[in-house]
Amino acid sequence: MPVLSVIQAIHDAMFEEMNRDKRVFVFGEDVGKRGGVFLATEGLLEEFGERRVIDTPVSESAIVGIAIGAALYGLRPIAEIEFVDFIWPAVNQIIGEAARLSYGTNGSMHCPMVVRAPYGGGVRGGLYHSQSVETHFAHTPGLKVIIPSTPFDAKGLLKSAIRDGDPVIFLEHKRSYRSVWGDVPEQEYTIPIGEAEVKREGKDITCVTYGLMVHYCLEAAELVSKRGVEVEVLDLRTLRPLDKDCILASVRKTSRLMIVYEDNKTLGIGSEVAAAAAEEAFEYLDAPVLRLAGPEVPAMPFSPSLEALFIPTVENLVTALMKLANY
Repeated sequence: MPVLSVIQAIHDAMFEEMNRDKRVFVFGEDVGKRGGVFLATEGLLEEFGERRVIDTPVSESAIVGIAIGAALYGLRPIAEIEFVDFIWPAVNQIIGEAARLSYGTNGSMHCPMVVRAPYGGGVRGGLYHSQSVETHFAHTPGLKVIIPSTPFDAKGLLKSAIRDGDPVIFLEHKRSYRSVWGDVPEQEYTIPIGEAEVKREGKDITCVTYGLMVHYCLEAAELVSKRGVEVEVLDLRTLRPLDKDCILASVRKTSRLMIVYEDNKTLGIGSEVAAAAAEEAFEYLDAPVLRLAGPEVPAMPFSPSLEALFIPTVENLVTALMKLANY
């Protein structure tokens, strides 16, 4: 079984889907001749030609607007936003239009498009190349929001997103692109959208997370295991729809819950997970639900020392897990 990086898995998913279905095409800033700023689309122009791999002007609202129009005419567009920090001009197209199309037409029209974008910090990107925006889209009915943590998940979920009949926001943590490697089968496979996965079994604490933080949580879980605390690490993979059944089953087993995410803590994904546990598994909880996330700062700082304070660390996680275990 080949061992791939996250970025290679994403590239291969698009390559295979473009081979499988001639309706699939890729477009965005620098996706053609340059192969994308992170080289996710490298070689696609040479393989599929300029009618299916299209460089666009620097206009995110136009990129997503064209994707919606193409989807309505039966195509399967993959629109790349070069950095998710620049997605804001397209928010009206995504939330105001794409998310509402099926509902507004009583199901007679659909918008099968994927909007791909790198997100997250830890790369010295500063205020405009480090943002986490997932909550803004996960709040919106009509959208599906996916954040993979491994190459296996990235490939299987992206293929499912391309084949889905609804608009999908597909976010990829840029720090994971070439730092996270894993086995990826050569044979055809997909992963269902909306299913979380237990990445590590445990009996004492449930740690719910997604994206790059999955790997931090796994490392912290191994460290606290040496102190006699067994942590179950649950990777959401899909933020909308949220796999509440998987979350609640784990909480009912461990009776303790911590949610970890890089985004701002207040009104983040952790709030929804905590509320679900309080509403539907309160009698199983033996300690308060704990959230470990980014601070109340508008964007990630450029300064290395301040950036390090913004992102949850393995050391922070170990301290929080031991506190929760001993509550």
